[in-house]
Amino acid sequence: MTDHSPSTVLVIGEALIDIVDRGDGSEPVRHVGGSPLNVAFGLGRLGIPTSFATEYGDDADGDAIAAHLAQAGVAVVRTSGGARRTATALARIQPDGSARYDFDIDWTMRHPPTVGRTPVVHVGSIGALRPPGSDGVLALVESLAEDVLVTLDPNVRPALMPPPSETRALVERYAARAAVVKLSDEDAAWLYPDDAAAAPGRLLAAGAKLVAVTHGAAGSALHTATERVAVPARSTIAVDTIGAGDSYMSGMIAAIIERVGIADALAGALSAERLAEIGAVAAATSSLTVARAGAMPPTAAELQAALEH
Repeated sequence: MTDHSPSTVLVIGEALIDIVDRGDGSEPVRHVGGSPLNVAFGLGRLGIPTSFATEYGDDADGDAIAAHLAQAGVAVVRTSGGARRTATALARIQPDGSARYDFDIDWTMRHPPTVGRTPVVHVGSIGALRPPGSDGVLALVESLAEDVLVTLDPNVRPALMPPPSETRALVERYAARAAVVKLSDEDAAWLYPDDAAAAPGRLLAAGAKLVAVTHGAAGSALHTATERVAVPARSTIAVDTIGAGDSYMSGMIAAIIERVGIADALAGALSAERLAEIGAVAAATSSLTVARAGAMPPTAAELQAALEH
């Protein structure tokens, strides 16, 4: 494995507890979750040294989050100055395995993390787009040195974010600094209701170098200013889709760090072959995750075995 600095990636955003109701009469199950947390955990599982700036309460749920992150070797930086309680998301599993959410969350980021020499910063979802904490995240991102690779996953939660026009403007402002943006087709449709297919072009025009759009079982497409590469989804039996997009994001970041190179991603020097490689790693990471309950991404060894077969 490639040698890394002590902290290769800093992830910033929400941590919460997913309370999963499968709708079959069984007791709801509690899993540690939150889109940025899942990305950080996925990177740690893949062997990428990762720090996670987040907030949670000094309660049993907070203890569960800390223990979960420790399993993947993720270092935690708490940004709230003492959250009163840990956030929760009630996830109701639908017949097709997808999840619908009801959130109880307060995101403040009163104490922004120190980036230091960390070469990659990932932001997303509620942490990047829900005030008041999002104001601090955006300010931090816009203050970073040019040689820091910023990645973004809007992971839209309509009930918790400003109206589409305001959120779209915020996402495009992030894209002015984020070289890599990943969004789902549902994100694209909500952000660009008049023309979801225009989302990659809009984000590239705003400044992004690589935009990936996921389409569930239909695969994904990776876009640059000059290339578009379609990546098929890997065949799998989905237990649930919790964390599918987050693990795709983790796979993208890991592929850029270990296979493509941060400098080339920053410069947008990504050939069709490199885009296909990034997409294949991301798709494999996602497929291994959805085959398990509750956003449990693969280890580096599991991912390598899947890629070889």
